[in-house]
Amino acid sequence: MNTLSRLWRLSTGRFGLIAVAVIGITAIASLFWTPFDPRSVDIAARWGMPGWPHLLGTDGTGRDILSLLMVGARTTILVAVGAGLVATAVGILLAALGALTPRWTREAVAVLIDILIAFPVLLIAMMISSVWGGSLWVVVWSVGIGFGVSIARVTRPELRRVRGSDYVLAGQASGLTALQNLRTHLLPNVAPVFIVQLSWSMAVAVLAEAGLSYLGFGASVTSPSWGLLLAELQQYLQIHPLSVVWPGLAITLTVLALNLLGDALREATDPTLRGRDAAPHGPRAIPHTTPGVVA
Repeated sequence: MNTLSRLWRLSTGRFGLIAVAVIGITAIASLFWTPFDPRSVDIAARWGMPGWPHLLGTDGTGRDILSLLMVGARTTILVAVGAGLVATAVGILLAALGALTPRWTREAVAVLIDILIAFPVLLIAMMISSVWGGSLWVVVWSVGIGFGVSIARVTRPELRRVRGSDYVLAGQASGLTALQNLRTHLLPNVAPVFIVQLSWSMAVAVLAEAGLSYLGFGASVTSPSWGLLLAELQQYLQIHPLSVVWPGLAITLTVLALNLLGDALREATDPTLRGRDAAPHGPRAIPHTTPGVVA
């Protein structure tokens, strides 16, 4: 049974897969079609209640909220995937340097990781954005590097633990280079821990983009973003509270789906957790009994 089948058997995996697929399909569909032009302003239709033809209502300028959410999904996908790729590259590089190099290099990398991890990711992103200006690429790189350091801190001890295993030593004895050993033996064995950290980083990247855009340090005003939409609608919360629900709900469901998908992937790929599926179930299971002590 492959990983996808095991993932689908888990309720958290099904929810995560379906939610992420819906968001991805929505982002792709918005490239070709939206119910209304998200940039179209219709003052006569402003603050429309959910119904037909505006299924989720309209904002203060008459723009269709559903169309804005569909276009904003593209930003969410870009930030999550981009920050995930950057975090993966930074995390693997630092973890490998901190676990597989000579002692003085390992100690220097460990100190560097401890220094970098002391700075909050959002603070770093705000500082960079204040210098280079708010843009999605600044958010992607700052969040990706920040969480790459966090991934390296968790993955490095796992790499050092696996490094002393018999199959790794056998690979070295057979002539495998350090890079080949890393790709063949080390990374697959730390993959469950890495996957959880990566999914969590992608989820927080979505939150970071929304928060930075809300504060004015993220996406520019011309870029579609759920955080920008939430910031625009928040000032009318007391008058039209329902309009704020939709972007907030989209952000919440996305973050929840990524977290649950990461947990399910860990359970589907970790051999120690998969072993539980092979245990007998149901009335035919043989109960495990411990013999009593004979006096």
